[in-house]
Amino acid sequence: MGQLVVRNIENAVKARLQRRAKRHGRSMEEEVRDILRSAVSGEETPSGGLGTDISSLFTRTGLDSDVTELRGHTIAPAEFE
Repeated sequence: MGQLVVRNIENAVKARLQRRAKRHGRSMEEEVRDILRSAVSGEETPSGGLGTDISSLFTRTGLDSDVTELRGHTIAPAEFE
C-alpha cells in the first residue's frame, strides 16, 4: 500500500478531522482514508463526453424534439435594425 504525507494542514482542519474521527469511532488516519476513498469513488465512471453531460442537464425540461445539427451551415452575423 502507498503512503501519503500531507503537510501544512491548518490547526482548525486537523481539529475538525479529529472530532469527526471520534464521532465515527475510528482513528484520524482511518477517517482521512475514508474521506479520500469517498472523494475519488465517483471518478471511476467515464463521462459520455461534453455533449452528453450538457444534454443530461436538460433531460427534464420538456423539450420533445431534437435540436438540429448545425455542421456544414454557414454562420451569418446577427442583423440589428
